[in-house]
Amino acid sequence: MTTIAIVPMKGHSARVPRKNLKPMCGRPLYHWITRTLMAVNGIDRVVIETDADEIAADVATHFPDLQVLRRPERLHGDEVPMNAILDNAMAQLEPGATFVQSHSTNPLLKPATVEKGLADYRAPGDHDSLFAVTRWQTRFFWSDGRPVNHNPDELLPTQDLPPLLEENSNLYVFTKKSFDKRHHRIGTAPKMLMMDYIEAVDIDEIQHFDLAEALLEKAIQRGEVAA
Repeated sequence: MTTIAIVPMKGHSARVPRKNLKPMCGRPLYHWITRTLMAVNGIDRVVIETDADEIAADVATHFPDLQVLRRPERLHGDEVPMNAILDNAMAQLEPGATFVQSHSTNPLLKPATVEKGLADYRAPGDHDSLFAVTRWQTRFFWSDGRPVNHNPDELLPTQDLPPLLEENSNLYVFTKKSFDKRHHRIGTAPKMLMMDYIEAVDIDEIQHFDLAEALLEKAIQRGEVAA
């Protein structure tokens, strides 16, 4: 079965202007996840999906062998849900493929983590999809002050609290069949892939960009990532 990685990208970004093309450690941000996915054993093709001429031109220059899907105007804008964008992309690709999706905002994601996710997804079981999560074991509260996962009167050590798992947007694995069950990249019977919170850093605000760049620079210095 063909495995296709999809990286969706907008040209516009409200909180970090031109985020996808913003330089990080000497390369446009989206280059890092693109290079990661291209290095994954088990991914046959990487596809860039975008609404921006500038991004499409940069892909043609730096990744000329990659396929670019242009987003239709009806799917432009900040309020368009990602699942609608993925549905449109899959309609232009092999319907029987396994799809891997990540974001340019995940520059610390490692090829080995994606490979583990694919191996877990392909293992026998009744799951129909996979997504990455980050484990948090600390005291959480609802906005009205009610505790989520602890009793304030007991004050248990945090290591004894029930952990909560955060969908971290780093990795999704699914098929068109599983997607169509609820029109969502997370199917009706998903499996979760645990990730370290450092590797799972996601960029929403400029301070996240600065943090990810500092962490990536250290990884490059240690020889864990090729510059």
